[in-house]
Amino acid sequence: MPTKASGTVYPLAALRALALHTQRLTAPASVAPLTSEAIVDLVAALGYVQVDTLHMVNRAHDVTLWARVGAYDLAHFHSLLYSPDQRRLYEGWGHAASILPLEHYRYHRWRTNKSISFNPAFVDWLNKPGNRELVAQTLERIRAEGGLRVGDFADDDTRRGAWYDWKPPKLALEALFAYGDLMIADRVNFQRVYDVRERVLPDWVDTTPVPADDARRFCLEQAAKALGIFQPNHLTFYAYMRATPARSLIRGLIEEGVLIHIQGESVKGTTTWMTHRDHLPLLQRAADGEIAAQRTIFLTPFDSLFWAGDRDETLWGFRQLLECYKPAAERVYGYFCFPILYRDRLVGRFDPKLDRKSGVLHLNALYLEPGVEPDEELVAAVATAMRDFLAWHGAHTLHIERSQPAAFGEKLLRAL
Repeated sequence: MPTKASGTVYPLAALRALALHTQRLTAPASVAPLTSEAIVDLVAALGYVQVDTLHMVNRAHDVTLWARVGAYDLAHFHSLLYSPDQRRLYEGWGHAASILPLEHYRYHRWRTNKSISFNPAFVDWLNKPGNRELVAQTLERIRAEGGLRVGDFADDDTRRGAWYDWKPPKLALEALFAYGDLMIADRVNFQRVYDVRERVLPDWVDTTPVPADDARRFCLEQAAKALGIFQPNHLTFYAYMRATPARSLIRGLIEEGVLIHIQGESVKGTTTWMTHRDHLPLLQRAADGEIAAQRTIFLTPFDSLFWAGDRDETLWGFRQLLECYKPAAERVYGYFCFPILYRDRLVGRFDPKLDRKSGVLHLNALYLEPGVEPDEELVAAVATAMRDFLAWHGAHTLHIERSQPAAFGEKLLRAL
């Protein structure tokens, strides 16, 4: 099987269009009601939707869907996770803590293997005196009593864990969750309700074991399809996989012709890229202008578009930064900045905070990238997206603390 496409050098616009198309970020949002099938299909196409606890606006996983489908009913999405009779999705380890389709459940069971997962801290913790006994007691109590939150466990132990300063009961629950004994049955005020797997996992889910390498190959292929255009290290980042086992699997996919090398432009010049063989027709359609980015939308710092390491700099000349874990004095842009996607360009970002009582969305800072001008067309497109963003959050007013350039903020407020 060939591992290279023709000698064509694909234009940057085509590569961007393919990357955005496979992330469901090209076509305008549908005006039709969002169905359960459409939500599950979207999560499956992305592979994972990363969960985050920060609540400056609606949570990151909820905004990930909004960026692709527009305003929707959060309760509908959450029912597919937490309502036993409607459950089609689940919380698990995918790209970090993620929402995944239950139809892919068996392909992610390898992540619960203590020797190859991304949870080595739990292994160290389990080997400390008394912790295995605590885990066994925790599991037995949930088996007997049903789903419980961390607050249901008394803790007189002042010891804390290395992860987020967690106390022992929380670490016991998270270890059981990481290794697949417990699942997330519900959330109450966003607090996890842990229950045993057999009471959460629907009977229809295929649990047939998959050899670890076959399952990881599935994850790498899924990453390739979701990324559209990539380099080998991008697959590893997206699939949230250790580099050593990934390398040999990626080599095998290249040798089989599943992954194809192509030549394409980047902001740094002609570059060797890769794509999945199934996407070669899509890439040609993008090169012919049949697939084009038409959306203007806002993306969270945890959006899957940015999981491919440095790809945002190579494809867009845009450096995505997550700065909420930095001291304020070290931040360049702000606490939790949302990139602004305008058609096929990442043109700016803003640092939002929603005042839910007053219905005011505050932008602590609003930026355009160097060289981007706030012309009428761009401002009108951002204003349209902002109106939808405000309405979906139940907000009626936008307040901009600071804008760079100042004219962008002024024009945006007038356009609203």
